[in-house]
Amino acid sequence: MMLVSPSIDLALAALFGMLVGSFLNVVIHRLPRMLERQWASECAELGGQPAPGSDKFNLMWPRSRCPHCGHQISWHENIPVLSYLLLRARCASCGAKISARYPLVELVCGALFFFSVWKWGASPAALAWSGFGAALLVLALIDWDTTILPDDITLPLLWAGLLASALHLTNTPLPSAFWGAVGGYLSLWTIYWGFKLLTGKEGMGYGDFKLFAALGAWFGWQALIPMILMASVIGAIVGISMKFAGALRDGGYVPFGPFLAGAGITAMVFGPHRILRLLGL
Repeated sequence: MMLVSPSIDLALAALFGMLVGSFLNVVIHRLPRMLERQWASECAELGGQPAPGSDKFNLMWPRSRCPHCGHQISWHENIPVLSYLLLRARCASCGAKISARYPLVELVCGALFFFSVWKWGASPAALAWSGFGAALLVLALIDWDTTILPDDITLPLLWAGLLASALHLTNTPLPSAFWGAVGGYLSLWTIYWGFKLLTGKEGMGYGDFKLFAALGAWFGWQALIPMILMASVIGAIVGISMKFAGALRDGGYVPFGPFLAGAGITAMVFGPHRILRLLGL
């Protein structure tokens, strides 16, 4: 399917992806804080206390501001990638440095949308896979920052995988997607409890189970082993490297979600079974 011409479709996909990436930066920053406020409010309610932080705070409000000086970001300061370059990575008001993560997220999201339209054309399948890639990008960065994989994203991603299979937007038959979701969840759940019974420690969180279940829904049960192998190998390499560099956070742990998300994006781009060849297996 083609909307205008292949080159224009790809350019529009990349542009739209960068715009979505700009919004993803907001989600990555605000969603964990929204969840913290929700949990604090629920705890206060159970304790018969007034809810803290009653001011309005969501993905749309308040408008984005510089965390250093409170300068409200204008529309022309929020153009994906371009504004970062024109501002020379500095706040227009106080000159504080702007993290390179913001344009990188926009560029990666644009690349994911570009790839989806390049592979599946301007079609519902491309839209579905673009959303899949964007969700994994958000989950990877939120988990890296906070060790939280929000149900607000993992569960819709799981159901979206099953729906995409039912609508033939993926190459995964619905029975394979169903058992992929079941197998993804139960496999990590079993490892979690085995590790906890042996050591008394928690090796991962329930969000990892749900994310792996979502990957199983998108790629089928056959893809579970290649993806978990890739995530485990890369996670171990990064964890060991960070340990030697003294970069491990308190507790000496590395969140597993970013590596599961990376395996999912790799499976999207190359196909799940090519992961084994990438690992030399």
